[in-house]
Amino acid sequence: MSATTETPAPAAAPAAHGIFGFTRAQAVAFVVMLAAIVILPHILYPIFLMRVLMGALFACAFNLLIGYLGLLSFGHAAFYGMGAYLGAWALKVWHLDAALAILVGGATGGLLGLALGWLAIRRSGIYFAMITLALAQMVYFFCVEAPFTGGEDGIQQIPRGVAFGLFPLHSDMAMYWFTAAIFLAGFLLIHRVIHSPFGQVLKAIRENEPRAISLGYRVQDYKLIAFVLSAFLSGIAGATTSVIFGIATLDGVVSDRSGDVVLTTLVGGLGTVFGPVVGAAVTTAMENYLAQFGSWVTITQGAIFVVCVLAFRRGIVGEVAARLKLSL
Repeated sequence: MSATTETPAPAAAPAAHGIFGFTRAQAVAFVVMLAAIVILPHILYPIFLMRVLMGALFACAFNLLIGYLGLLSFGHAAFYGMGAYLGAWALKVWHLDAALAILVGGATGGLLGLALGWLAIRRSGIYFAMITLALAQMVYFFCVEAPFTGGEDGIQQIPRGVAFGLFPLHSDMAMYWFTAAIFLAGFLLIHRVIHSPFGQVLKAIRENEPRAISLGYRVQDYKLIAFVLSAFLSGIAGATTSVIFGIATLDGVVSDRSGDVVLTTLVGGLGTVFGPVVGAAVTTAMENYLAQFGSWVTITQGAIFVVCVLAFRRGIVGEVAARLKLSL
């Protein structure tokens, strides 16, 4: 009998239905999420909800790498923050349309992702994570010194402007619906990518990279494309956030921002479609409602995160999906 056994092939993905490849459980979850997006602004503050939506888009973009490709990046703050800076600059200085300015932020994140990703994807595991962290720190120090970022003051008094030349974004409700549309577009794009043949190759690379190489796939190209797409959507999230709050600062490129998105994804559930959304809702609510504890807020958050990780090892959505035997 042979001393080695062949690694079993990954299980086939569940059958998908609908134009965007939703399973029945995912379709129900999407309808619930859509209903929450429509109803909640009449109950909660739109600014809080916009923070949740952009945190969710950022986490979904990050989850595309770690959840479906197995690459842990500690440098996603670079794409988020630079997208915020360039989107703010395009809106305030170049006076571009708000939608176009946000696309400029996304393109900035994508181009930066192309440059940094080309260097980082040549390594894997902890080496990949450390390279992304080092490159993100370089971007941070660049932002500290670059004149156009405003240093520690940042870019302030950013006008919300008009979207598509038709929709003024000055009111919070108008900005909320615009933000919700951006989130839904990004969410559906990620969902479609995950359930496309390209997404299946990403999962194959995550499960067994040598086998994917032996089958003839150009693994490095797939990794780089996924990295650039993740960076692009991170830039979109950063640029939209700068428009919402009218300011872009170093807070967007600091390493803590990369750590926050890691925790958000872990709490929600790695490798699940809706996990980052739930994780963003939980972490943003904690930041908002625990602020009254002052200096104790970090300790309180840490304790809650520890409990979540111990009690929900697959994340909140991951545990629910495992118990109900559903694909979420």
